[in-house]
Amino acid sequence: MSKNEIKVALIGNPNVGKTSIFNLLTGLNQHVGNYPGITVEKKIGFCKLSQIQKARIYDLPGTYSTNPNSLDEKVAISCLLDKNDIDFPDVVVVVTEVENLKQNLYLFTQIKDFAIPTILVINMADRMKARGISIDIQALEEKLHTKIILVSTRKNTGIEELKKEIINYKKLPLNKSIDIKRIDPEYFKYLSERFPNEDLNKLWLVISQNFEVIDDIRKTEIQNDFVKSENQIKRMQQRETILRYQLINQSLKNTYNINTKHSEGIQGFLDKILLHKFWGYIIFLFILFIIFQLIFNISSYPMDWLDSGFGELGKWFEKRLPEGNFTSLLVEGIIPGLGSVFVFVPQIAILFLFISLLEESGYMSRVVFLMDRIMRPFGLNGKSVIPLISGAACAIPAVMATRNIENWRERLITILVTPFITCSARLPIYLIMIKLVIPEGNFIIFGYQGLALFLLYMAGAVMAIFSAWILHKTLVIKEGFKQYFIIEMPTYKAPMFQNVIINVFEKSKAFVVNAGKIIFTITIIIWFLGSHGISENYKNAEKHTQELASKNNWDITEQDNYLKSYKSENSLLGNIGKTIEPVFRPLGYDWRTSIAVLGSFAARETFVSTLATIYSLGTDIDIEDEEGQKTIIARLKTETTPNGTLVFSLATGVSILLFFAFAMQCISTFAIVRKETNSWKWAIIQWVGMTGFAYLVAFIAFQLLK
Repeated sequence: MSKNEIKVALIGNPNVGKTSIFNLLTGLNQHVGNYPGITVEKKIGFCKLSQIQKARIYDLPGTYSTNPNSLDEKVAISCLLDKNDIDFPDVVVVVTEVENLKQNLYLFTQIKDFAIPTILVINMADRMKARGISIDIQALEEKLHTKIILVSTRKNTGIEELKKEIINYKKLPLNKSIDIKRIDPEYFKYLSERFPNEDLNKLWLVISQNFEVIDDIRKTEIQNDFVKSENQIKRMQQRETILRYQLINQSLKNTYNINTKHSEGIQGFLDKILLHKFWGYIIFLFILFIIFQLIFNISSYPMDWLDSGFGELGKWFEKRLPEGNFTSLLVEGIIPGLGSVFVFVPQIAILFLFISLLEESGYMSRVVFLMDRIMRPFGLNGKSVIPLISGAACAIPAVMATRNIENWRERLITILVTPFITCSARLPIYLIMIKLVIPEGNFIIFGYQGLALFLLYMAGAVMAIFSAWILHKTLVIKEGFKQYFIIEMPTYKAPMFQNVIINVFEKSKAFVVNAGKIIFTITIIIWFLGSHGISENYKNAEKHTQELASKNNWDITEQDNYLKSYKSENSLLGNIGKTIEPVFRPLGYDWRTSIAVLGSFAARETFVSTLATIYSLGTDIDIEDEEGQKTIIARLKTETTPNGTLVFSLATGVSILLFFAFAMQCISTFAIVRKETNSWKWAIIQWVGMTGFAYLVAFIAFQLLK
């Protein structure tokens, strides 16, 4: 970190436009990660304030006050308390919005008492005329002892003035808003005598809030000397709140005027419709349906281009490089590994495009309010509905979408149950196996095969909700916070293009950089296991294939398909498949199906292509093409065991369908869960739990139907 950089912390209530200001200051010169050891998002950007002065900008999580009710809020306040921290800010910018200034100023008065240079930004200044608002900035600055900047992120005004004030932060007054001793003079007199070198406001935070340590102040040391009961502390907090609002009311009395005669207008009209007890849900479901269709349909084009592009790139290198381990690594390992990462980017980008549009417009807060009552009994949040619905396209962007859920327990439950929702990668398996084992015909007016597909989708959705309910009853997360549902209804507004693009870019980059590393690594490992062998059969595969080709008059294609199948059978992955066959035998799987199940850990859809390779059908069959499906089905229908029974009987087929309906067969999802929870623990618990349940259900189905 440059010594010449000014460290700036942006803080404010939710929905005041804090992130918009952050984006205007930093543009794409920012990065997103997690605070060490926790799941709270950490956003840092860099800004050029002048020709010679730069700034490091921290976009802290939104909070209503310094009394944290969630881990996000605790992190936001903690960043402003520890002067020994390398990221401790030189100046704090408290962002408010012009229509809710009185409410927003409560946080400002608390931050001001930390004795850090503080600038007050009043955002959305472009609405003042329409709302009949006038502010005497100079008089309000004198009342609050700070510099005030009027900003409009929509019209990009006030940003240059803000930069100038940040440069001159050392000139800002450090007056505190209130005298904290007025809350309880006797008690604070004792504290000042007992801890003469400590700030009374910090001592009060340690005593009254969820902070065990601030700098070198420990909560236990204070409480051991002078214990206050919970009721006494609550009464002191109430007195503090009264003092602060007395200051705010006095400061705004002759400096802030708003015309209360203007009607609700379009916002009131829209809320009556969008928050309606019946039509609100219908409209939201319709919007979700449109979003889902667009995600599914639009993303298929760039995903197909990327998939075929990486495939053509592999073929290009294969033709130009000599045969050998390096070429095999590049063509069959590295390039497909990169492809397996980048192929998900279109879905992630499109999903977060729509989420950003909903958030920027102000509609997302209405969705949370609308859905929270339904989701709450299952331990979920109103915002959980977006990830759950998105999981039907792909679990990866769906899990990433849980970042909008502030409550860690509710977010974790959503992450853990979302992969139960049937994603698009399962569809090729469903289509092949249903056509293979479910007979044609109708039940009343419903076709058996269509009904089977519907039931598989419903089974995943029901299991997700049921699992959420189980976790809600059993999962214990010690956060030390009382949970409250607080939602603020922002005014409707047109989305800011810059905010939307930056959000989409950051989320896509985070997936490629973080989860992509894990996906790529494990893809290479699976390639290595499938492309290498130590047995004599593997080493002599070419010779063995040539002998059979001469004996049976095979053409080049037949010879090549058999060689790939024979090598796959005798590879390290094939050996593992044969070794674990006894584990999968109770589910009705032979060693070939076991290999396909193992290979599908890289991606569910590879189950069908792996079977095509093992049964010498080649790797060029398009499993989504009707002719390709017919070729695979025709071959699999004729496969028999040594005792003459069908390999893919009704019992085996149903077992496979149920296994993939519930199993965690996707390394990409595993990787993104690891990243979003910041822990291997939850990723492993999820994989073991889901796959164990899938094994049990598949076992019961096979044993009942065989």
